[in-house]
Amino acid sequence: MNQTDKACDLAIGQDEVTPVTAGKFNLDEIMNCMQCGFCLPACPTYRQTGLESHSPRGRIALMKGVAQAQLPADAEFAKNMYACLGCRACETACPAGVSYGSLLETAREVVEDQNKKTAKHSLLRRLVFEHVFPHPNRMKALGMVLWAVQALGLQRLATRTGWARVLPRALAEMQQAVELVASPFIRGKRQQRMRAEGESLYTVGYFTGCVMDVLFFETNQATARLLAKAGCEVVFVGGQTCCGALHAHAGEKAWAVELAKRNIEAFEQSQVDFIVNSAGGCGAALKEYPHWFEDDPSWQKRAEAFAAKVRDASELLAALPPLSFTKELSARVTYQDSCHLAHGQGVRGQPRQLLNLIPGVEVVELEQADQCCGSAGIYNITHFDQSMEILDAKMEAVKKTGAHFIATSNPGCLLQMRQGIIRAGLTGKMEAVHLMELLDRAL
Repeated sequence: MNQTDKACDLAIGQDEVTPVTAGKFNLDEIMNCMQCGFCLPACPTYRQTGLESHSPRGRIALMKGVAQAQLPADAEFAKNMYACLGCRACETACPAGVSYGSLLETAREVVEDQNKKTAKHSLLRRLVFEHVFPHPNRMKALGMVLWAVQALGLQRLATRTGWARVLPRALAEMQQAVELVASPFIRGKRQQRMRAEGESLYTVGYFTGCVMDVLFFETNQATARLLAKAGCEVVFVGGQTCCGALHAHAGEKAWAVELAKRNIEAFEQSQVDFIVNSAGGCGAALKEYPHWFEDDPSWQKRAEAFAAKVRDASELLAALPPLSFTKELSARVTYQDSCHLAHGQGVRGQPRQLLNLIPGVEVVELEQADQCCGSAGIYNITHFDQSMEILDAKMEAVKKTGAHFIATSNPGCLLQMRQGIIRAGLTGKMEAVHLMELLDRAL
């Protein structure tokens, strides 16, 4: 019997069994799942495949099987866990409030612990998770290399000549969506503090993110300008590093915890009122730091104090006195929710509230705006075909809006929507833009 069949047996009408060993799993959380199936229509991979093992209910059943030593944490279990986008739409749909995201992180941690025992970890994986993302200076160096490649015209040349096809297909297509990054000169002009315009209401520490600050430096700067305009003194806190989200989602829990500790220490020293970011995925991770320290009470208390200050930029801006926009944007705009902003943080209305403040903008609601675009961290690289199928369906809904701009609040989503515009033949007719950049243009 394969795990798809086993998932059906375990998820539907199963008998209660005595737990053998929960291991790293929170068996109480697993048992909160009532197997009601409300999550099924909300799950992108279940809608794609119709497989129980590709649904939240089925995956939780498989986790339960592993936790109770009824199933092995083998390659098939790993395949089912990594086939999930981790969009957490199931959490919004779940009447029992099951914390599926944390269960998924644990399941992948179990998989990677098993892989380490059998020496299945690749050199590339270790390079990325251990020697690149945790080191801000190395990320900045990569950003400088990318800028040089773009400034010399090598990216355009590779696309025109077809040289880009030497890359894996996922990367060859994605690179077309990577626009010109900020030059070292522009990056060097960033001041550690940006003063508030008028009365200073709060001092906020800006969490720049790793990928966010490499590929979307100007978006971070635009966000800081908006906050300053709204009465905040913005501090680019030194000593911060990657939020750890990619590590947690990839089962690298030890590294995620280490990165969280670095960030907590950095922002503790800054003594700011709020910790603000403009990346939905980063924000969700930052707010969930207390969960990562459940077995370490001393650090958990510090993580709770840290998480209590975390706000998405749209969340804070919507709570501050309204911005005074001076430029009219005669355009139709639609908004694609970042999964980890909407489902992970419950921030939905604030981005739309801010868009409606822009003079001349007609905000058109996107059908199923909170359904995943298929980016999901690195899912669009590791599961390219499935990701593109989800994206193409999303773009059909986008076309119906007739929008000139599609705004979103996460770097991965932004790259994915740019790729969707290219695939849908809408280049020149529609622009994918970060919410903060669009607001900044109107100022």
